[in-house]
Amino acid sequence: MRLGLFVPQGWRQDLTGIEPRDHWGVMKGLAQHADEGDVWESIWVYDHFHSVPEPNGEAVHEAWSLINAFGAVTSRVRLGQMCTCMAYRNPAYLAKVATTADIVSGGRVEMGIGGGWYEHEWLAYGYGFPRAGVRLAMLDEGVQIMKQMWTNGVATFAGEHYTVDGAQLSPLPLQVDGPPLWIAGGGETKTLRIAAEHAAYTNFAGAPDEFTHKSRVLADHCAAIGRDPEEIVRSANYNVVIGETEAEVDDRFAWIEEHLSLTVPEKAAQQAEELRRGYLVGTPEQVVERLQHLSTLGLRYAITYFADAAYDRRSIELFEQQVAPAVKDL
Repeated sequence: MRLGLFVPQGWRQDLTGIEPRDHWGVMKGLAQHADEGDVWESIWVYDHFHSVPEPNGEAVHEAWSLINAFGAVTSRVRLGQMCTCMAYRNPAYLAKVATTADIVSGGRVEMGIGGGWYEHEWLAYGYGFPRAGVRLAMLDEGVQIMKQMWTNGVATFAGEHYTVDGAQLSPLPLQVDGPPLWIAGGGETKTLRIAAEHAAYTNFAGAPDEFTHKSRVLADHCAAIGRDPEEIVRSANYNVVIGETEAEVDDRFAWIEEHLSLTVPEKAAQQAEELRRGYLVGTPEQVVERLQHLSTLGLRYAITYFADAAYDRRSIELFEQQVAPAVKDL
């Protein structure tokens, strides 16, 4: 099983208490830690402007700026966003941004892309908030423009939402036909249809029952267009809370709730409880068993988030030492 690691960028209250002048040092240190070993195939950030679980003014660093910065200070790990919101950047411009990052990194960019969902930041930044069908139509059109640019170095497209007329891209990405496309989201009528047509990877819900259901829907869309669904690598994101013992796991949750109470006190207990219900919570043996089960369902890539990553690497290191070796050959 392939493994990815989210680097904290503030979006989930995960740089709270760290001075802004020190943020880059923390993020760079974790990126380089992932780069130095052989556990992590990729590192990831979120494409958001306002924090969750509420927009409270906590730090949120911009995704594509970080991708370029990580590209310059690492040499091996691949670099992804889960996921870029199509409507936040014109797709021709986004193709250019991703291409520059691909060249800076030596051809290591993964292109996570989706329709977007966080209404508060959409409205605050002046993007409006069109209905879901419109956002997904924008995703479909934008992907077509990006693929033209990455393949041909020029794009001409007249759609309902985007129009480009001879948009030029030079140089081309280092990766032939551009960075691999990760179509993120589990919408069954449109998102997974777009994924069946364009994606090298999907990323949708990771709980076993829902993952199995979405996989079947994806396979049906692939059958409708004559594509082998096994050509698409299925991934999911997981919040990992891990400890040597169950008591240590409880200590991690106590820290998480205390940490969140600094900035979102009314939601700290609820957020901690939601994390506790996550699928990759427990001792190393329990986490291994669950990843093994997910592998039998077709999961090939787990992208992991550790709430304490910016403050304490023990959870990451425990996963690296006792989980990763047991699942690397799945």
